[in-house]
Amino acid sequence: MSGIKQLLNDIENAPNGSHVVAIFDFDGTLIAGYSATAFIREQLKRGDLSVRQFVELMRAMTNFGLGNMRFSGMMAINAQFMRGIEEETYHEVGKQLYTKQIARLIYPESRALVEAHRAKGHTVAIISSATPYQVVNAAADLGIDHVLCTHLEVENGTFTGGVVSPTCFGQGKVDAAESLATELRADLNKSFFYSDSTDDLLLLERVGHPRALNPSDRLERIARGRQWPVTKFGSRGRPTLTQFIRSIAATTSLVTSFVAGLPVYALTGSKRESQNFSFSLFADTASALVGMDLDVTGEEHLWSHRPAVFVFNHQSKADVIIIAKLLRRDIAGVGKKEIKKDTPVLGKVLELGGLVFIDRADGQSAINAMKPLIDVIRNEGKSVVMAPEGTRTVSPAMAPFKKGAFHLAMQAGVPIIPIVIYNSGDVAPKGDFVLRSATVKVEALPPVDTGQWSLETMDEHVREVRNMFARALGQPEQTLRKTLTTKTKPKVKPKAKPKAEAVRKRIVKKQ
Repeated sequence: MSGIKQLLNDIENAPNGSHVVAIFDFDGTLIAGYSATAFIREQLKRGDLSVRQFVELMRAMTNFGLGNMRFSGMMAINAQFMRGIEEETYHEVGKQLYTKQIARLIYPESRALVEAHRAKGHTVAIISSATPYQVVNAAADLGIDHVLCTHLEVENGTFTGGVVSPTCFGQGKVDAAESLATELRADLNKSFFYSDSTDDLLLLERVGHPRALNPSDRLERIARGRQWPVTKFGSRGRPTLTQFIRSIAATTSLVTSFVAGLPVYALTGSKRESQNFSFSLFADTASALVGMDLDVTGEEHLWSHRPAVFVFNHQSKADVIIIAKLLRRDIAGVGKKEIKKDTPVLGKVLELGGLVFIDRADGQSAINAMKPLIDVIRNEGKSVVMAPEGTRTVSPAMAPFKKGAFHLAMQAGVPIIPIVIYNSGDVAPKGDFVLRSATVKVEALPPVDTGQWSLETMDEHVREVRNMFARALGQPEQTLRKTLTTKTKPKVKPKAKPKAEAVRKRIVKKQ
Protein backbone atom coordinates (compact mmCIF):
# COMPACT_ATOMS: atom_id res chain seq x y z
CA MET A 1 0.00 0.00 0.00
CA SER A 2 1.41 3.43 -0.96
CA GLY A 3 2.34 5.98 1.69
CA ILE A 4 -0.71 8.25 1.57
CA LYS A 5 -3.09 5.29 1.24
CA GLN A 6 -1.55 3.67 4.32
CA LEU A 7 -1.90 6.90 6.31
CA LEU A 8 -5.55 7.23 5.26
CA ASN A 9 -6.14 3.58 6.11
CA ASP A 10 -4.65 4.13 9.59
CA ILE A 11 -7.04 7.04 10.12
CA GLU A 12 -9.98 4.94 8.99
CA ASN A 13 -9.05 2.24 11.50
CA ALA A 14 -8.66 4.71 14.38
CA PRO A 15 -11.50 5.22 16.90
CA ASN A 16 -14.13 7.84 16.12
CA GLY A 17 -14.52 10.89 18.31
CA SER A 18 -13.04 14.18 19.39
CA HIS A 19 -10.93 12.52 22.10
CA VAL A 20 -8.52 11.62 19.29
CA VAL A 21 -6.44 14.66 18.29
CA ALA A 22 -4.76 14.97 14.89
CA ILE A 23 -1.96 17.51 15.29
CA PHE A 24 -0.13 18.94 12.28
CA ASP A 25 3.09 20.88 12.16
CA PHE A 26 2.79 23.66 9.55
CA ASP A 27 6.00 24.42 7.63
CA GLY A 28 7.21 21.47 5.60
CA THR A 29 4.28 19.33 6.75
CA LEU A 30 1.02 20.97 5.72
CA ILE A 31 2.80 23.20 3.22
CA ALA A 32 5.87 22.77 1.05
CA GLY A 33 8.75 24.92 2.25
CA TYR A 34 8.67 27.61 4.91
CA SER A 35 6.15 30.38 5.39
CA ALA A 36 8.82 32.46 7.16
CA THR A 37 10.50 33.06 3.80
CA ALA A 38 7.35 34.59 2.34
CA PHE A 39 6.69 36.48 5.58
CA ILE A 40 10.13 38.09 5.64
CA ARG A 41 9.89 38.94 1.95
CA GLU A 42 6.61 40.73 2.65
CA GLN A 43 8.20 42.64 5.55
CA LEU A 44 10.94 43.85 3.21
CA LYS A 45 8.40 44.90 0.59
CA ARG A 46 6.40 46.86 3.17
CA GLY A 47 9.49 48.58 4.52
CA ASP A 48 8.96 47.09 7.99
CA LEU A 49 12.39 45.47 7.71
CA SER A 50 15.43 47.46 6.54
CA VAL A 51 18.32 45.89 4.65
CA ARG A 52 20.49 46.13 7.77
CA GLN A 53 17.81 44.46 9.88
CA PHE A 54 17.33 41.79 7.23
CA VAL A 55 21.05 40.96 7.35
CA GLU A 56 20.90 40.78 11.14
CA LEU A 57 17.86 38.52 11.00
CA MET A 58 19.53 36.21 8.44
CA ARG A 59 22.56 35.97 10.72
CA ALA A 60 20.30 34.99 13.63
CA MET A 61 18.48 32.38 11.52
CA THR A 62 21.80 30.94 10.41
CA ASN A 63 23.03 30.71 14.00
CA PHE A 64 19.76 29.01 14.97
CA GLY A 65 20.18 26.52 12.14
CA LEU A 66 23.72 25.76 13.30
CA GLY A 67 22.55 25.26 16.87
CA ASN A 68 24.30 28.38 18.17
CA MET A 69 21.09 30.21 19.12
CA ARG A 70 17.83 29.16 20.75
CA PHE A 71 14.56 29.56 18.87
CA SER A 72 13.26 32.13 21.37
CA GLY A 73 16.39 34.24 20.80
CA MET A 74 15.90 34.22 17.06
CA MET A 75 12.24 35.22 17.44
CA ALA A 76 13.21 38.03 19.83
CA ILE A 77 15.43 39.56 17.14
CA ASN A 78 12.60 39.44 14.59
CA ALA A 79 10.08 40.83 17.09
CA GLN A 80 12.19 43.86 18.00
CA PHE A 81 12.10 45.03 14.38
CA MET A 82 8.28 45.15 14.56
CA ARG A 83 8.10 47.41 17.61
CA GLY A 84 5.53 50.19 17.17
CA ILE A 85 3.69 48.62 14.23
CA GLU A 86 -0.08 48.13 14.58
CA GLU A 87 -0.94 44.45 14.83
CA GLU A 88 -4.09 44.88 12.72
CA THR A 89 -1.97 45.64 9.67
CA TYR A 90 -0.39 42.22 10.01
CA HIS A 91 -3.73 40.46 9.99
CA GLU A 92 -4.19 41.99 6.54
CA VAL A 93 -0.63 40.98 5.62
CA GLY A 94 -1.51 37.43 6.63
CA LYS A 95 -4.55 37.36 4.35
CA GLN A 96 -2.55 38.62 1.38
CA LEU A 97 0.31 36.29 2.16
CA TYR A 98 -2.03 33.32 2.15
CA THR A 99 -3.85 34.27 -1.06
CA LYS A 100 -0.76 35.15 -3.07
CA GLN A 101 1.82 32.66 -1.83
CA ILE A 102 0.96 30.15 0.88
CA ALA A 103 -2.32 28.70 -0.47
CA ARG A 104 -0.65 27.08 -3.44
CA LEU A 105 1.96 25.48 -1.16
CA ILE A 106 -0.57 23.32 0.72
CA TYR A 107 0.04 19.67 -0.08
CA PRO A 108 -3.18 18.13 -1.48
CA GLU A 109 -2.24 14.94 0.35
CA SER A 110 -2.08 16.84 3.65
CA ARG A 111 -5.47 18.36 2.88
CA ALA A 112 -6.78 14.82 2.36
CA LEU A 113 -5.37 13.75 5.74
CA VAL A 114 -7.07 16.69 7.48
CA GLU A 115 -10.38 15.85 5.80
CA ALA A 116 -10.05 12.17 6.74
CA HIS A 117 -9.52 13.05 10.41
CA ARG A 118 -12.47 15.45 10.37
CA ALA A 119 -14.65 12.73 8.82
CA LYS A 120 -13.83 10.52 11.83
CA GLY A 121 -14.85 13.30 14.22
CA HIS A 122 -11.29 13.81 15.42
CA THR A 123 -10.11 17.12 16.86
CA VAL A 124 -7.73 18.64 14.31
CA ALA A 125 -5.09 21.17 15.37
CA ILE A 126 -2.04 22.97 14.08
CA ILE A 127 0.82 23.37 16.55
CA SER A 128 3.51 25.47 14.94
CA SER A 129 6.48 27.62 15.86
CA ALA A 130 5.30 30.15 13.25
CA THR A 131 3.26 33.25 14.09
CA PRO A 132 -0.53 33.43 13.63
CA TYR A 133 -0.06 35.81 10.69
CA GLN A 134 1.52 32.90 8.80
CA VAL A 135 -0.83 30.14 9.94
CA VAL A 136 -4.37 31.31 10.72
CA ASN A 137 -5.65 31.81 7.19
CA ALA A 138 -4.41 28.40 6.10
CA ALA A 139 -6.10 26.85 9.14
CA ALA A 140 -9.38 28.54 8.23
CA ASP A 141 -9.19 27.25 4.66
CA LEU A 142 -8.49 23.71 5.89
CA GLY A 143 -11.33 23.84 8.42
CA ILE A 144 -8.97 23.60 11.41
CA ASP A 145 -10.31 25.42 14.48
CA HIS A 146 -7.44 24.90 16.89
CA VAL A 147 -4.20 26.78 16.24
CA LEU A 148 -1.42 26.95 18.83
CA CYS A 149 1.63 28.91 17.74
CA THR A 150 4.24 31.51 18.71
CA HIS A 151 2.84 34.94 19.60
CA LEU A 152 4.43 38.37 19.57
CA GLU A 153 3.65 40.75 22.42
CA VAL A 154 0.93 43.30 21.70
CA GLU A 155 -0.18 46.21 23.91
CA ASN A 156 -2.98 48.58 22.93
CA GLY A 157 -3.04 47.04 19.45
CA THR A 158 0.68 47.67 18.83
CA PHE A 159 3.67 45.31 18.78
CA THR A 160 5.95 45.94 21.76
CA GLY A 161 9.02 44.28 20.26
CA GLY A 162 8.78 41.31 22.62
CA VAL A 163 7.77 37.67 22.28
CA VAL A 164 5.16 35.87 24.39
CA SER A 165 6.87 33.23 26.52
CA PRO A 166 7.06 30.29 26.21
CA THR A 167 7.41 30.05 22.45
CA CYS A 168 5.79 27.14 20.63
CA PHE A 169 8.96 25.17 19.94
CA GLY A 170 10.40 21.91 21.27
CA GLN A 171 9.01 21.33 24.75
CA GLY A 172 6.70 24.29 24.12
CA LYS A 173 4.87 22.22 21.51
CA VAL A 174 4.45 19.36 23.97
CA ASP A 175 3.06 21.77 26.57
CA ALA A 176 0.66 23.21 23.98
CA ALA A 177 -0.55 19.73 22.98
CA GLU A 178 -1.08 18.66 26.59
CA SER A 179 -2.93 21.89 27.35
CA LEU A 180 -5.23 21.32 24.37
CA ALA A 181 -5.80 17.69 25.36
CA THR A 182 -6.71 18.73 28.91
CA GLU A 183 -9.11 21.40 27.65
CA LEU A 184 -10.85 18.98 25.28
CA ARG A 185 -10.54 15.87 27.49
CA ALA A 186 -8.61 14.20 24.70
CA ASP A 187 -6.09 11.37 24.89
CA LEU A 188 -2.67 12.05 23.38
CA ASN A 189 -1.84 8.34 23.62
CA LYS A 190 -4.51 7.73 20.96
CA SER A 191 -3.63 10.83 18.97
CA PHE A 192 -1.61 11.59 15.85
CA PHE A 193 1.18 14.09 15.19
CA TYR A 194 2.53 14.82 11.71
CA SER A 195 5.89 16.57 11.37
CA ASP A 196 8.88 16.92 9.06
CA SER A 197 11.58 17.89 11.56
CA THR A 198 13.60 16.55 14.48
CA ASP A 199 12.80 19.87 16.19
CA ASP A 200 9.46 18.18 16.95
CA LEU A 201 10.93 14.95 18.26
CA LEU A 202 9.59 15.50 21.79
CA LEU A 203 5.98 15.75 20.59
CA LEU A 204 6.42 12.87 18.16
CA GLU A 205 7.50 10.75 21.13
CA ARG A 206 4.60 11.99 23.26
CA VAL A 207 1.71 10.93 21.01
CA GLY A 208 0.51 7.42 20.31
CA HIS A 209 0.73 7.73 16.53
CA PRO A 210 3.80 9.70 15.37
CA ARG A 211 3.99 10.33 11.61
CA ALA A 212 7.08 11.54 9.72
CA LEU A 213 5.68 13.57 6.83
CA ASN A 214 8.14 14.91 4.21
CA PRO A 215 10.87 14.34 6.82
CA SER A 216 14.40 15.69 6.91
CA ASP A 217 17.09 13.08 6.37
CA ARG A 218 17.77 12.91 10.10
CA LEU A 219 14.11 12.49 11.06
CA GLU A 220 13.67 9.86 8.37
CA ARG A 221 16.53 7.80 9.84
CA ILE A 222 15.09 8.11 13.35
CA ALA A 223 11.54 7.33 12.19
CA ARG A 224 12.57 4.24 10.26
CA GLY A 225 14.66 3.06 13.22
CA ARG A 226 11.59 3.36 15.46
CA GLN A 227 9.24 1.98 12.79
CA TRP A 228 7.18 5.15 12.54
CA PRO A 229 5.35 5.59 9.23
CA VAL A 230 7.36 7.74 6.79
CA THR A 231 5.74 9.41 3.79
CA LYS A 232 7.00 11.94 1.27
CA PHE A 233 4.89 14.03 -1.09
CA GLY A 234 6.02 15.28 -4.49
CA SER A 235 2.93 17.27 -5.39
CA ARG A 236 4.34 20.62 -4.27
CA GLY A 237 7.72 22.25 -3.86
CA ARG A 238 10.47 22.72 -6.43
CA PRO A 239 9.51 21.09 -9.74
CA THR A 240 11.86 18.83 -11.65
CA LEU A 241 13.30 19.89 -15.01
CA THR A 242 11.14 17.24 -16.67
CA GLN A 243 7.97 18.65 -15.10
CA PHE A 244 8.95 22.14 -16.24
CA ILE A 245 9.59 21.05 -19.84
CA ARG A 246 6.39 19.01 -19.98
CA SER A 247 4.41 22.00 -18.68
CA ILE A 248 5.81 24.26 -21.39
CA ALA A 249 5.03 21.64 -24.02
CA ALA A 250 1.46 21.17 -22.74
CA THR A 251 0.80 24.92 -22.69
CA THR A 252 2.18 25.54 -26.19
CA SER A 253 0.32 22.50 -27.57
CA LEU A 254 -2.76 24.71 -27.76
CA VAL A 255 -1.04 26.74 -30.49
CA THR A 256 0.36 23.75 -32.36
CA SER A 257 -3.00 21.94 -32.19
CA PHE A 258 -4.78 24.84 -33.86
CA VAL A 259 -2.03 25.09 -36.49
CA ALA A 260 -2.55 21.36 -37.15
CA GLY A 261 -6.23 22.10 -37.81
CA LEU A 262 -5.51 24.48 -40.69
CA PRO A 263 -5.20 21.70 -43.30
CA VAL A 264 -8.62 20.43 -42.20
CA TYR A 265 -10.04 23.89 -42.88
CA ALA A 266 -8.21 24.10 -46.23
CA LEU A 267 -9.49 20.73 -47.38
CA THR A 268 -13.07 20.89 -46.06
CA GLY A 269 -13.78 24.61 -45.98
CA SER A 270 -15.39 24.05 -42.57
CA LYS A 271 -14.09 26.27 -39.80
CA ARG A 272 -16.19 24.29 -37.34
CA GLU A 273 -14.63 20.94 -38.23
CA SER A 274 -11.17 22.53 -38.08
CA GLN A 275 -11.90 23.90 -34.59
CA ASN A 276 -13.28 20.55 -33.41
CA PHE A 277 -10.23 18.70 -34.70
CA SER A 278 -7.84 21.17 -33.05
CA PHE A 279 -9.73 21.23 -29.75
CA SER A 280 -9.81 17.44 -29.48
CA LEU A 281 -6.13 17.18 -30.45
CA PHE A 282 -5.19 19.72 -27.81
CA ALA A 283 -7.16 17.83 -25.15
CA ASP A 284 -5.39 14.54 -25.85
CA THR A 285 -1.92 16.04 -26.38
CA ALA A 286 -1.88 18.30 -23.32
CA SER A 287 -3.29 15.71 -20.92
CA ALA A 288 -0.76 13.13 -22.15
CA LEU A 289 2.15 15.56 -21.75
CA VAL A 290 1.07 16.49 -18.23
CA GLY A 291 0.28 12.94 -17.21
CA MET A 292 -3.26 13.86 -16.20
CA ASP A 293 -6.00 11.25 -16.07
CA LEU A 294 -9.70 11.89 -15.49
CA ASP A 295 -12.01 9.86 -13.28
CA VAL A 296 -15.41 10.87 -14.68
CA THR A 297 -18.89 10.03 -13.42
CA GLY A 298 -22.14 11.15 -15.03
CA GLU A 299 -20.49 11.36 -18.45
CA GLU A 300 -23.82 10.75 -20.14
CA HIS A 301 -24.98 14.21 -19.04
CA LEU A 302 -22.24 15.80 -21.15
CA TRP A 303 -23.96 14.61 -24.32
CA SER A 304 -27.65 14.20 -23.49
CA HIS A 305 -28.67 17.84 -24.01
CA ARG A 306 -26.72 19.84 -26.57
CA PRO A 307 -26.47 22.73 -27.09
CA ALA A 308 -26.24 23.75 -23.45
CA VAL A 309 -24.38 26.09 -21.14
CA PHE A 310 -21.79 24.10 -19.19
CA VAL A 311 -20.63 25.63 -15.90
CA PHE A 312 -17.69 24.45 -13.81
CA ASN A 313 -15.92 25.39 -10.56
CA HIS A 314 -12.56 26.93 -11.43
CA GLN A 315 -9.47 25.94 -9.40
CA SER A 316 -6.63 25.66 -11.87
CA LYS A 317 -5.32 26.50 -15.33
CA ALA A 318 -5.53 22.73 -15.86
CA ASP A 319 -9.31 23.20 -16.04
CA VAL A 320 -8.90 24.27 -19.69
CA ILE A 321 -7.42 20.87 -20.51
CA ILE A 322 -10.06 19.09 -18.43
CA ILE A 323 -12.96 20.86 -20.14
CA ALA A 324 -11.43 20.18 -23.57
CA LYS A 325 -11.04 16.51 -22.69
CA LEU A 326 -14.65 16.27 -21.50
CA LEU A 327 -16.55 18.26 -24.14
CA ARG A 328 -14.37 17.63 -27.22
CA ARG A 329 -16.37 19.49 -29.89
CA ASP A 330 -18.88 22.19 -30.81
CA ILE A 331 -18.18 24.54 -27.92
CA ALA A 332 -17.42 28.21 -27.34
CA GLY A 333 -16.18 29.86 -24.18
CA VAL A 334 -15.59 33.06 -22.25
CA GLY A 335 -12.25 34.34 -20.96
CA LYS A 336 -10.81 37.42 -19.28
CA LYS A 337 -9.46 40.12 -21.59
CA GLU A 338 -6.10 40.06 -19.79
CA ILE A 339 -5.26 36.85 -21.68
CA LYS A 340 -5.11 38.77 -24.98
CA LYS A 341 -2.96 41.47 -23.42
CA ASP A 342 -0.53 39.22 -21.53
CA THR A 343 -0.17 36.46 -24.15
CA PRO A 344 -1.15 37.89 -27.57
CA VAL A 345 -0.36 34.75 -29.59
CA LEU A 346 -2.26 32.45 -27.22
CA GLY A 347 -5.09 35.00 -27.03
CA LYS A 348 -5.43 35.10 -30.80
CA VAL A 349 -5.51 31.33 -31.03
CA LEU A 350 -8.22 31.16 -28.36
CA GLU A 351 -10.21 33.85 -30.14
CA LEU A 352 -10.03 31.92 -33.40
CA GLY A 353 -11.15 28.88 -31.46
CA GLY A 354 -14.36 30.60 -30.37
CA LEU A 355 -13.41 32.23 -27.07
CA VAL A 356 -15.10 35.55 -26.25
CA PHE A 357 -13.01 37.92 -24.12
CA ILE A 358 -14.74 40.09 -21.51
CA ASP A 359 -13.75 42.86 -19.12
CA ARG A 360 -14.59 41.47 -15.68
CA ALA A 361 -14.38 44.94 -14.17
CA ASP A 362 -17.06 46.31 -16.51
CA GLY A 363 -20.37 44.55 -15.98
CA GLN A 364 -22.17 46.16 -18.93
CA SER A 365 -19.26 45.47 -21.26
CA ALA A 366 -19.27 41.83 -20.21
CA ILE A 367 -23.00 41.54 -20.91
CA ASN A 368 -22.62 43.12 -24.36
CA ALA A 369 -19.65 40.88 -25.20
CA MET A 370 -21.68 37.76 -24.47
CA LYS A 371 -24.63 38.68 -26.72
CA PRO A 372 -23.04 37.00 -29.79
CA LEU A 373 -22.94 33.77 -27.80
CA ILE A 374 -26.73 33.61 -27.89
CA ASP A 375 -26.51 33.47 -31.70
CA VAL A 376 -23.74 30.88 -31.44
CA ILE A 377 -26.08 28.67 -29.40
CA ARG A 378 -29.24 29.29 -31.41
CA ASN A 379 -27.90 29.47 -34.94
CA GLU A 380 -24.79 27.29 -34.83
CA GLY A 381 -25.95 24.76 -32.26
CA LYS A 382 -22.78 25.16 -30.23
CA SER A 383 -22.59 24.87 -26.47
CA VAL A 384 -20.93 27.48 -24.25
CA VAL A 385 -18.71 26.71 -21.28
CA MET A 386 -18.19 29.22 -18.45
CA ALA A 387 -16.77 29.42 -14.93
CA PRO A 388 -19.41 31.32 -12.92
CA GLU A 389 -16.88 32.20 -10.20
CA GLY A 390 -15.20 34.42 -12.79
CA THR A 391 -11.65 33.44 -11.83
CA ARG A 392 -9.66 30.65 -10.25
CA THR A 393 -9.96 30.14 -6.50
CA VAL A 394 -6.90 29.64 -4.29
CA SER A 395 -8.41 26.53 -2.69
CA PRO A 396 -11.23 24.05 -3.34
CA ALA A 397 -13.63 26.39 -1.49
CA MET A 398 -15.94 27.97 -4.07
CA ALA A 399 -16.28 31.71 -4.56
CA PRO A 400 -19.69 33.37 -5.16
CA PHE A 401 -21.25 32.70 -8.57
CA LYS A 402 -21.77 35.48 -11.10
CA LYS A 403 -24.99 35.47 -13.14
CA GLY A 404 -23.67 35.73 -16.71
CA ALA A 405 -23.85 32.03 -17.56
CA PHE A 406 -27.36 31.77 -16.13
CA HIS A 407 -28.68 34.76 -18.07
CA LEU A 408 -27.11 33.30 -21.20
CA ALA A 409 -28.79 29.91 -20.74
CA MET A 410 -32.17 31.49 -20.00
CA GLN A 411 -32.06 33.81 -23.03
CA ALA A 412 -30.85 31.08 -25.37
CA GLY A 413 -33.43 28.62 -24.02
CA VAL A 414 -30.94 25.85 -23.22
CA PRO A 415 -30.23 23.91 -20.04
CA ILE A 416 -27.41 24.50 -17.55
CA ILE A 417 -25.16 21.47 -17.07
CA PRO A 418 -22.92 21.62 -13.97
CA ILE A 419 -19.45 20.05 -14.17
CA VAL A 420 -17.97 19.50 -10.71
CA ILE A 421 -14.16 19.40 -10.70
CA TYR A 422 -12.93 18.04 -7.38
CA ASN A 423 -9.16 18.36 -7.36
CA SER A 424 -7.64 20.07 -10.39
CA GLY A 425 -5.56 22.08 -7.90
CA ASP A 426 -3.50 18.90 -7.53
CA VAL A 427 -2.29 19.47 -11.10
CA ALA A 428 -1.60 23.20 -10.75
CA PRO A 429 -2.88 25.45 -7.93
CA LYS A 430 -3.55 29.09 -8.72
CA GLY A 431 -0.26 30.91 -9.19
CA ASP A 432 1.78 27.89 -10.29
CA PHE A 433 3.09 27.57 -13.84
CA VAL A 434 4.14 23.92 -13.58
CA LEU A 435 1.54 21.23 -14.26
CA ARG A 436 2.02 17.99 -12.31
CA SER A 437 0.75 14.48 -12.94
CA ALA A 438 -2.50 13.62 -11.15
CA THR A 439 -5.81 11.86 -11.48
CA VAL A 440 -8.60 14.43 -11.37
CA LYS A 441 -12.07 13.43 -10.24
CA VAL A 442 -14.89 15.02 -12.26
CA GLU A 443 -18.65 14.66 -11.99
CA ALA A 444 -21.18 15.85 -14.56
CA LEU A 445 -24.52 16.57 -12.87
CA PRO A 446 -27.94 16.23 -14.54
CA PRO A 447 -29.06 19.11 -16.79
CA VAL A 448 -30.99 21.94 -15.15
CA ASP A 449 -34.02 23.11 -17.15
CA THR A 450 -34.13 26.90 -17.58
CA GLY A 451 -37.45 27.00 -19.42
CA GLN A 452 -39.38 28.50 -16.48
CA TRP A 453 -36.69 30.90 -15.32
CA SER A 454 -37.23 34.65 -15.13
CA LEU A 455 -35.20 37.70 -14.19
CA GLU A 456 -37.19 38.02 -10.97
CA THR A 457 -36.23 34.52 -9.82
CA MET A 458 -32.65 34.52 -11.14
CA ASP A 459 -30.97 34.83 -7.73
CA GLU A 460 -32.76 31.73 -6.54
CA HIS A 461 -31.74 29.73 -9.62
CA VAL A 462 -28.09 30.73 -9.23
CA ARG A 463 -28.27 29.69 -5.58
CA GLU A 464 -29.82 26.33 -6.47
CA VAL A 465 -27.15 25.50 -9.03
CA ARG A 466 -24.34 26.62 -6.74
CA ASN A 467 -25.77 24.41 -4.00
CA MET A 468 -25.60 21.45 -6.41
CA PHE A 469 -21.85 22.05 -6.55
CA ALA A 470 -21.68 22.57 -2.78
CA ARG A 471 -23.41 19.27 -2.03
CA ALA A 472 -21.12 17.39 -4.40
CA LEU A 473 -18.00 19.01 -2.91
CA GLY A 474 -19.16 18.71 0.70
CA GLN A 475 -19.15 22.48 1.19
CA PRO A 476 -21.71 24.67 3.01
CA GLU A 477 -24.84 25.44 1.03
CA GLN A 478 -26.21 28.93 0.58
CA THR A 479 -29.51 29.67 2.25
CA LEU A 480 -32.33 31.67 0.71
CA ARG A 481 -32.23 35.33 1.65
CA LYS A 482 -35.44 36.53 3.25
CA THR A 483 -36.96 39.67 1.77
CA LEU A 484 -38.74 42.29 3.86
CA THR A 485 -42.51 42.21 3.61
CA THR A 486 -43.13 45.37 5.63
CA LYS A 487 -41.68 48.84 5.67
CA THR A 488 -40.45 48.41 9.20
CA LYS A 489 -36.81 49.39 9.43
CA PRO A 490 -34.80 46.19 9.90
CA LYS A 491 -32.45 45.75 12.79
CA VAL A 492 -28.83 46.08 11.83
CA LYS A 493 -26.98 42.86 12.50
CA PRO A 494 -23.23 42.73 12.98
CA LYS A 495 -21.31 41.26 10.07
CA ALA A 496 -20.38 37.62 10.40
CA LYS A 497 -16.69 37.27 11.05
CA PRO A 498 -14.68 35.43 8.41
CA LYS A 499 -13.44 32.01 9.42
CA ALA A 500 -9.83 33.19 9.66
CA GLU A 501 -10.87 35.98 12.01
CA ALA A 502 -12.76 33.49 14.17
CA VAL A 503 -9.70 31.27 14.41
CA ARG A 504 -7.55 34.31 15.25
CA LYS A 505 -9.88 35.34 18.07
CA ARG A 506 -9.74 31.82 19.46
CA ILE A 507 -5.96 31.69 19.63
CA VAL A 508 -5.73 35.21 21.04
CA LYS A 509 -7.94 34.08 23.94
CA LYS A 510 -5.47 31.28 24.65
CA GLN A 511 -2.60 33.68 25.32
